[in-house]
Amino acid sequence: MQIKKELFGDLNFDKIKDFNESDVRAVICEPIIKALGFLDENIVREKHFEAQVGSKKQKTVLIPDYLLKVQESYAWVLEAKSPDKNIFDCVKQAYSYASHIEIKSIYFAICNGIEFAVFRTSDTETPVLSFNISEIDVHFEALKKLLSANSFKNSENIIYDKIVISQKNKDFDYLNRPLLKEIPVKKQQAKRHFGVHGYFTKQAWNVVAEYIRNFSQKGDVVLDPFGGSGVTAVEALMNNRKAINIDINPLAVFMVNSLIASINLGELEKAYQEVCEEYKKKEPKNKAEIKEILKNYTLPKDLKLPKGSDVGSVRKLFSDEQMAKLALLKAIIKKEKNKNIKNTLMLMFSGLITKINLTYHQSANRSEGRGNASVFQYYRYRLAPKPVFVDIIKYFDSRYKKITAAKKEMRHSVNENTVENTKIIKGSATDLSFLDSESVDYIYTDPPYGKKIPYLDLSIMWNVWLDLEVSEEDYKLEAIEGGEHNKSKNEYNNLISKSIQEMYRVLKFDRWMSFVFAHKDPEFWHLIIETAEKCGFEYVGAVPQKNGQTSFKKRQNPFTVLSGELIINFRKTRNPKAILKANLGMDMSEIVLQTIEGIIAKHNGATIEQINDELIIKGLELGFLHELKKEYSDLTPILTNSFDYDPDTELYAIRKDSKFTSRIPIELRIKYYLKSYLRQMERENKKPSFDEIVMNIMPLLKNGVTPEEQTILAVLEDIGEKIGENTWMLKEENPTLFTGADF
Repeated sequence: MQIKKELFGDLNFDKIKDFNESDVRAVICEPIIKALGFLDENIVREKHFEAQVGSKKQKTVLIPDYLLKVQESYAWVLEAKSPDKNIFDCVKQAYSYASHIEIKSIYFAICNGIEFAVFRTSDTETPVLSFNISEIDVHFEALKKLLSANSFKNSENIIYDKIVISQKNKDFDYLNRPLLKEIPVKKQQAKRHFGVHGYFTKQAWNVVAEYIRNFSQKGDVVLDPFGGSGVTAVEALMNNRKAINIDINPLAVFMVNSLIASINLGELEKAYQEVCEEYKKKEPKNKAEIKEILKNYTLPKDLKLPKGSDVGSVRKLFSDEQMAKLALLKAIIKKEKNKNIKNTLMLMFSGLITKINLTYHQSANRSEGRGNASVFQYYRYRLAPKPVFVDIIKYFDSRYKKITAAKKEMRHSVNENTVENTKIIKGSATDLSFLDSESVDYIYTDPPYGKKIPYLDLSIMWNVWLDLEVSEEDYKLEAIEGGEHNKSKNEYNNLISKSIQEMYRVLKFDRWMSFVFAHKDPEFWHLIIETAEKCGFEYVGAVPQKNGQTSFKKRQNPFTVLSGELIINFRKTRNPKAILKANLGMDMSEIVLQTIEGIIAKHNGATIEQINDELIIKGLELGFLHELKKEYSDLTPILTNSFDYDPDTELYAIRKDSKFTSRIPIELRIKYYLKSYLRQMERENKKPSFDEIVMNIMPLLKNGVTPEEQTILAVLEDIGEKIGENTWMLKEENPTLFTGADF
């Protein structure tokens, strides 16, 4: 659905923040009202009503922006606000309109240009529907069901006590879903993820959401066995799916559980204010008071820190003043009796720990509160050269505002009525025994990668403050290499393999698994693919996906690390096809040169990142990845010797008189690209025509002698099989499967 384009054309949503209220009415509200089926005669604009307020019954005038009529009754009220107004601060005003004796509508809605929220007059606390206008494509059907003119006429407008999971689309073809192209990242546009709590890695929420919508339907079960901060689980819930989130790290499990915990925001505000008032009364003002708190309040366990840390144990990560203030604040929060409110306050407290410690690194040229704990930036406990001591109440207030904003954003889809659609579990991806075989509809997961991040080791600072235990069994099952327990590469590989086996078991047939690959060692492809194929998965394709930032390791190793990540897509079929090696009759150097030439030709000039990422994918798909890793860990020499480079655009281009292309016979070049293209079509269950084949491979052959169509046809007849009148597929070959000996 492209309703956003139909309603708003080419509107730049980044500029909505500069709108005034009149702009919101004209540009946002009017198109939505019309799209919901209301004609001008059914739209009452700025009608005046008298009302009595206060104990003295003083008269006032109410002027709702829009009253929407069905027959002779007011179906709902819409109040427009400027983008700087918080929708939830305007609920009382809009409710006063909807509940007026002359209106008495069931629903009222508020729109500030950025967000749209629908409430029942019987419940002004929790919206029935709430979404960002920029995401209206996803939510418009739900909006129509609630507020369209037809829904009232047909008596289809009902009150939902629980989230409604729409009936599944019978025409949805699970098996033959398209692969998604690279998706522009929108990291900071979701309050539910950005600003809630720091973590080592986070998938871009909008990328995860697009994958969930592409490979599953509403009501389906979405699993992430390496759940981390819960992006997959939350986005599954936001898109009316059921979510299963598993992680071995108790910090991650605590974060997700606390984020989705259902609370009354009014009660949370009251509890928060009480905590702040008590803290301010008791906050230590001098060394003597600090010493008294350290003596009488519970302090975190002084556990040993990982080797490589600047200090030896947890308590040395804090000054006495920081330790005392945190201990006091925690003790006050712990007195809260409502479990969900207490956990929400502790989530704020945990986020505060990120800033209140001696490893806190302030970002250059930014305010004192803009920075991060060293473990999130450097993956070790590194003391800051110039420690920054931030105001604890000031930044506790900041945590409160960000977490309440997140809960407001989520509360239509993530609330007490949807708890039964969620399982947040502390456990290992190697053991999903609590799930029945073939019970999951889609898996999206971002596993840990080798030595990159020892999550449990680096989470000690938070886990001890939150009283979260990490057992030896947890360390044993953590899928990492190295760390304090010196886990071997073989142990890591075995844990990842067991995880993939379990994912295969619980996934339904004809369903998909998307596996994020962000390893600095391309050899890890072998483990993933071999294990997946042995289980019965069928590899369908890998998609390069930028994550919105350049990693520290990428800056250190620009020619050996992926510029973003790759999302490897598998499906579970009853007759899976294995990836075959391409016996092309060329040596390794020729294959690499031919591949690079094709990438450059396709993009009309390519960056080192594009070449590196696509070369890895081609290496996987055509079976020369192991040789690629051995011989070409640094692409600079081959690129410098064989291609032109423009330092202004940072693009490599094909030289006009390139020697290597004339050295490779034209028939071999054609064979190379034909096999690559036909295998891609086979994975997508497509049989291209001869014209489509020519159109796709001819641009890749433009450097050198351009072949005649007859030449392409001759090679095609040798390696392909004609199906019907004019479509083609690869001939069956004697399969050469990947084996351990290949690597």
